[in-house]
Amino acid sequence: MSFRVIDRADPGNPWFSWDYVQGNSETILAALREHAALTAQAVLIAALVAIPLAVLAYWFRPLTGPILALSGVLYTIPSLALFAFVAPYLGTGTATVLLGLVLYALLLIIRNALAGLNQVPDEVRDAAQGMGYGRFARLLRIDLPLALPGIFTGLRLATVSTVALVTVGVLVGHGGLGQLILGGFRNNFFKAEIMTGTLLCVLLALVLDLVLAGLARLLTPWARRRGATG
Repeated sequence: MSFRVIDRADPGNPWFSWDYVQGNSETILAALREHAALTAQAVLIAALVAIPLAVLAYWFRPLTGPILALSGVLYTIPSLALFAFVAPYLGTGTATVLLGLVLYALLLIIRNALAGLNQVPDEVRDAAQGMGYGRFARLLRIDLPLALPGIFTGLRLATVSTVALVTVGVLVGHGGLGQLILGGFRNNFFKAEIMTGTLLCVLLALVLDLVLAGLARLLTPWARRRGATG
């Protein structure tokens, strides 16, 4: 990334500068786009892996402990160590960053999706079975729709967490807005650069969380009615 040089001799080195934002708008937008793309890809891939794992744990109770334990162990691996292990095999491209982000998002989605599935009332499952629904039909028509609030809770938590974690990808050259934050530290602690990257991270997390919350409300109208009558 290339930055337009701003005079650091300005007294006070302010935490925010419109001159910096206007002079580096293309670079800032490129970093924001990369950050949003990495977040979306990581959460989508994690969901495609985590939800089937949650279903397996729901169907086969003995697998619940091992699945949650494995995803919990993956969640605790320090990002620096993970990059060090993965980089020799995948290089220092976006694949390395995505793998780390996906592994960290798995636990949040699995745990909440499983909680949502476990909250499906027994009488509803019994009624579906009495109507002749098989395991897969009941999953698609009953269990997953009723578990959507829990699934979306996991997706929202994973998304907000991933937005923060993407910045760590700057260590291998793909950190989105983390490029601005690290660049500010390297550039004589240029506060405006650091604050711009930080504020955009927070705003991106808030926007994505609101989008997912709105989508959850649209897809679960019964949950709104239940809350209103409660």
